[in-house]
Amino acid sequence: MVASVFVTRPTAAAVITSRLHSRARRLRAPLLTVAALGAATTALALRDPHHHGSWGICPSAAMGVYCPFCGGLRAVNDLTRGDVLAAASSNLMLVVALPFALAALGLWVADAWRGTRRTIAVPVPAVWLVVGLVAAFAVLRNIPGSWLAP
Repeated sequence: MVASVFVTRPTAAAVITSRLHSRARRLRAPLLTVAALGAATTALALRDPHHHGSWGICPSAAMGVYCPFCGGLRAVNDLTRGDVLAAASSNLMLVVALPFALAALGLWVADAWRGTRRTIAVPVPAVWLVVGLVAAFAVLRNIPGSWLAP
């Protein structure tokens, strides 16, 4: 007695459709992130944060302390107008970190498109270096008369 087994193979169209749905699922999070960042940047370009209170009041600045993020909204607004020096004057840390953040975002989108996963191992000393630089930036910008103050 011989048992027969029927194996059905997916059609080429079904394989392509499956790959497209898979790609769409992979791209959902990075593209939603890009869209949200684009919307926030557009909002900052349209409503100038240089006017006091236009985006609310920063709690730490209201207490007289500039956190590392103070001036970030103004810096993004300045960058949307192409004024890098004014952006650096508002928040130098953001201007320095932005190219690295954009590169990481671009890699995320590219990896999602290709269906690859990237493992990035950041050495612990590098993490402490960044934490130390952010802390030093926060301290230096709070020194009276500092050029790092927003």
